[in-house]
Amino acid sequence: MIKPQWQQLLNSEAKKEYYQRLTSEIAKQRSSELAIYPAEKDIFNAFNHVDLADVKVVILGQDPYHGKDQAHGLAFSVQHGVKVPPSLVNIYKELTTDISGFKTPTHGCLTTWAEQGVLLLNTVLTVQQANAHSHAKLGWETFTEQVISELNEHNPGCVFILWGAHAHKKGKNINQDKHLVLAGPHPSPLSAYRGFFGSQHFSQANVWLAKQEMKPIDWHLPRALAT
Repeated sequence: MIKPQWQQLLNSEAKKEYYQRLTSEIAKQRSSELAIYPAEKDIFNAFNHVDLADVKVVILGQDPYHGKDQAHGLAFSVQHGVKVPPSLVNIYKELTTDISGFKTPTHGCLTTWAEQGVLLLNTVLTVQQANAHSHAKLGWETFTEQVISELNEHNPGCVFILWGAHAHKKGKNINQDKHLVLAGPHPSPLSAYRGFFGSQHFSQANVWLAKQEMKPIDWHLPRALAT
């Protein structure tokens, strides 16, 4: 269930013309038997785990994975039983060098991060199967811009981790006196070697949270998911 503060935001945005055009277009595509990911019930999954005021870390991605059964509404995360995608493989590689004792799991489900206050947010929340960026410019960017604006204004202070050019654009209006902004290359194989590896964003986030007297994130993940 969507947390109350996020539900209030969603209710407000749903009344706006851009949002109605967006949802109408997605519904039209679904009815034409185009495969759209994630499933409708999972589009707002990121907002089910942590409410606005309780977000400690925002990890901002681009759009959902576009393979069958991959996306489930948490940026960079995949569902149980799905092969770990290359971007997440690189995130795990960075974690092994950044977080002491991190062991690479056999799965790609990041729900345990979300439950600790990590908002795993994409700038675009839906995608057509096998067609990356296919729902860019439909209106999701306006919605997620509002999400970030609300966090910037009403959250007591969190870490924004912005990977890649799409995410960097979202960070331009964040109050850096109140929040920590960490920006770097996207973890995809195309760009990870341009500065993503060695960026230490996970440990930097925890140092900052500790300074704010907030409980740091336990970035360790269960090695295998229970079946």
